[in-house]
Amino acid sequence: MKFFIDTANLDDVKKAYKIGVLSGVTTNPSLIAKEGIKFEDRIAEICQTVPAVESVSAEVTPDAITAEEMIAQADELIKINGGDEKVTIKLPMTLDGLEACRYLTNKGVKTNVTLIFTVNQALLAARAGATYVSPFLGRLDDISEDGVQLVEKIAELFRIQNFDTQIIAASVRHPDHVTRVAMAGAHIATVPYKVIEQLSKHPLTDQGIEKFAADWEKASKIEVLK
Repeated sequence: MKFFIDTANLDDVKKAYKIGVLSGVTTNPSLIAKEGIKFEDRIAEICQTVPAVESVSAEVTPDAITAEEMIAQADELIKINGGDEKVTIKLPMTLDGLEACRYLTNKGVKTNVTLIFTVNQALLAARAGATYVSPFLGRLDDISEDGVQLVEKIAELFRIQNFDTQIIAASVRHPDHVTRVAMAGAHIATVPYKVIEQLSKHPLTDQGIEKFAADWEKASKIEVLK
C-alpha cells in the first residue's frame, strides 16, 4: 500500500517527502484556505516540492455544481506547473461529477472521485473511468458505520470486475486505520503528517535505542581505559 499525505501545509509535505515513503499529495480548497495562499499557487508549490510522486490532487471548488463548470475549472487546474502530468482533478461523487470524470478521463487526465460512502458509489466512479476513488473512513466511523469494511468490499468488487481504479482510503485518523485498510486491500492511504509520525513510533523502539546508546557509552569508556 502506498502513502499520500493529506495536507496543504508545505512544511509537512517537505518532511513527508524527505522520509522517502511519499507517493502523492491530496488536498482541497478548505485545507489550502487555512494556509492563507492562493489555491493554484499552493498546488504549483507542492508539485515543485515533490517532483517524483505520482499524484497531486487539485479539487474543483464547491461552487462548481454542473459538469460543465467542473470541466471548465479542471481545464485551468491541469495547466498548473506547466501542465504537470501528476496533477489529479478531484471531483465530488455526484452525477455531474461522474460526467466530468468521464470527460477528463477520455482526455487522459487523472481523476479522483471523492466523498465515497457506499460500494455502489465506488462502482459508478470506476465505470466513469476514475483513476482513484476516495472512501472516507473516519466520517463513517463517526456515524457508527465501519469504514474499513467499506474499503474491503470495494477492493473485492474491483478485483472481481477487474477495474484498474485505485482505492485511496481517506479520512484516516490513526495508525490502526492504516493497518486495517492495508489488510482490507486499499491501494493507498492518505494521511495527515501526524499519523505518519505515529506510524514510526513504539515505546519499545525508544527503549531499545536508549539501551543501545547506554551500552555504547559503556563500551566507549572501556576503549578509552585500554
